[in-house]
Amino acid sequence: MRGGSLRLAAWQPHARAVRAPQGMHDWLVTPGSLTARLVASSEAFRVRRLHQCSAPCLADEAAAIGLPRAQRAWEREVLLECDGTPVVFGHTVVPMDCDASHWPLFSALGERSLGTTLFYDPLVRRGQLEFARLSAEHPLVRRAHAALGRQGQATNRNNNIYYARRCVYRRRQGLLLVTEVFLPAVLELGAAATMKNIL
Repeated sequence: MRGGSLRLAAWQPHARAVRAPQGMHDWLVTPGSLTARLVASSEAFRVRRLHQCSAPCLADEAAAIGLPRAQRAWEREVLLECDGTPVVFGHTVVPMDCDASHWPLFSALGERSLGTTLFYDPLVRRGQLEFARLSAEHPLVRRAHAALGRQGQATNRNNNIYYARRCVYRRRQGLLLVTEVFLPAVLELGAAATMKNIL
């Protein structure tokens, strides 16, 4: 039972429900494009693509993207870096039956931000944000640590809880789920101190 619980997150419709510290809460409720805020918060912003391929989706992702059970989906994972420091781990899943007519630029993103297409395409509809506390053993946190290497090992020792948000986007009949896991370094960005709480 415990192993199964570690693989699932209790996604909540309100950010207050995850009891994040105020600075992290401000990041969780960032309105509009998170990428735009990260760009404004740093001198040099970069999307580091980790991989983009077919892979089994997580159990708590299947229903969100219209699948009857956990199965293979198109998966993209990235690290969002500000001034050379990873601050967000991004995880995107798309059903295998989606094609270029649903998400025409998805396969060719490379190291461009997904947000640059989602927020400027008039056909894209954004769903409601959901929020969660993730343990250090959650699969997405473990993947983030693996991508960070030695830095991830140090982060793992010092942090037991991570905060994440996710959102389903729809374009025509296509669904796409984006999950953003906020790494502790995001709190060091200067803009976090000046951003006002909107909730």
